[in-house]
Amino acid sequence: MKQILPATGSALSMAIVSSFSTGATAAEAGFIEDTTATLQARNYYFSRDFSDIVGANQQSKAEEWAQGFILNVKSGYTQGPVGFGVDVIGLLGLKLDSSPDRVNTGLLPVQDDGRAANDYSRIEAALKVRYSKTELKVGELQPNLPVLAFSDIRLLPPSYQGASISSSEINGLTLQGGHLNSTSLRNEAGDEKMQAMLGHIPQRQVSSDGFNFVGVDYAFNDKRSSVSAWFGQLEDIYNQRFLGFKHSQPMGDWTLGANLGYYDSREDGKKLLGNIDNRAFFSLLSAKRGGHTFYVGYQGMYGDSAFPRVFANITPLGNEVPTYEFAFTDERSWQARYDYDFAALGVPGLTSTVRYITGNNVDTGKGFEGKDRERDLDMGYVLQSGSLKGLGIRVRNAMARSNYRSDIDENRLILSYTWTLL
Repeated sequence: MKQILPATGSALSMAIVSSFSTGATAAEAGFIEDTTATLQARNYYFSRDFSDIVGANQQSKAEEWAQGFILNVKSGYTQGPVGFGVDVIGLLGLKLDSSPDRVNTGLLPVQDDGRAANDYSRIEAALKVRYSKTELKVGELQPNLPVLAFSDIRLLPPSYQGASISSSEINGLTLQGGHLNSTSLRNEAGDEKMQAMLGHIPQRQVSSDGFNFVGVDYAFNDKRSSVSAWFGQLEDIYNQRFLGFKHSQPMGDWTLGANLGYYDSREDGKKLLGNIDNRAFFSLLSAKRGGHTFYVGYQGMYGDSAFPRVFANITPLGNEVPTYEFAFTDERSWQARYDYDFAALGVPGLTSTVRYITGNNVDTGKGFEGKDRERDLDMGYVLQSGSLKGLGIRVRNAMARSNYRSDIDENRLILSYTWTLL
């Protein structure tokens, strides 16, 4: 069990003071002048009913309510050919409601006695160095990559510890690479080695000493089109190659879009999880007109294994949704989605999403074909005026059904507000 740090307001204040102290010693214009700081308050209610339990965990419901605070301080750079700066991340989570029979929502840490912690917090920093259009960061990182998708889907976001470099010296071309040696999970205060998931099943029995990545993205056609090529390696567990293409094409009153991707994943090094053989293809096509956006998507898993990813991140696949991943062995799935922005009707800030995904052909290893389906409803509103201007309200309802894993009925209510401190 990771150490749970005291939840004190002074901790967040110390992060801001620390960043300014560093700036003062630098005594260079730009470090302080370009510093930004925001504090987001996030109130999160999460309820997940398992109406048809399958597996060793027989807990029938996960339901908790918590309050989170997310501080982001990003300094400017010192002057000169080589600029130095620092980014600070401060996280604080507070329990509002929980009980031992309703834990494991991903909002709060679970202690050795089976109860959720009353609070947990974390403050870390990353040193950054910039030369021309190339930037090196060392410390606390939150990468969002095709081979390591950023999953800020609970009370607090996860982070990683390591180093990354990004270069955009050539117009339209971005090169990135890095090494991560540990992670802080979305509901933990401390660091731990990284682990994997295969499909929807966590593989907590083994850990990796690091995650390595390198990739290139190239935008062209007035940035309406882009191609990507990436490599990711969870050492001694799996390695993964990715090829992607995105395009947006205006056609009269319509804008057509395409997001295509292909992954090839294999076992790596010591093969701590044994042989891994997965090839995944996804396509998500869109058509937007006014406030309406229509989507249709297809996703296919090929090979003898489910799709591998770093625990407990979302997958970067096209049919990744709040509850199911549709990424188990040999699975084929289709998605239909409709978004509407009510600004087209004179109600700015109000948005909605309805989505349905169905999957089949799953190799369950139990002698029958696995099938699953999910329906999601999302409504969001950001207040546009008044004393609470900027307050975001989001409601999500999901229903997921399967013949080889637990059925789920899920509800989320999220309130968020961000203060600009600097």
